[in-house]
Amino acid sequence: MITAENIASHELIGLRTEIVESTNSQIIGLNGTITDETKSMITINTINGTKMIAKSNNSWKFSIDNKDVVLNGSKISKRPFDRIGGRA
Repeated sequence: MITAENIASHELIGLRTEIVESTNSQIIGLNGTITDETKSMITINTINGTKMIAKSNNSWKFSIDNKDVVLNGSKISKRPFDRIGGRA
């Protein structure tokens, strides 16, 4: 089960997210549902279409159990199967 404490060790596909900090000011506030992820990129389905965003240059907000969790992209900049199972 995904909780606020262990989200960095879980699959992110299917979760809603929002970019709250970024080196690119144009994407702050971008939000949607994660449809895919690689080692360094997250694909988000937004109102304006699908966007591929780098993980490492951004801070990502997730809502888990009615709590907002903000993760620095460097904490999730691994291949999904390397993060799953607590190797974060």
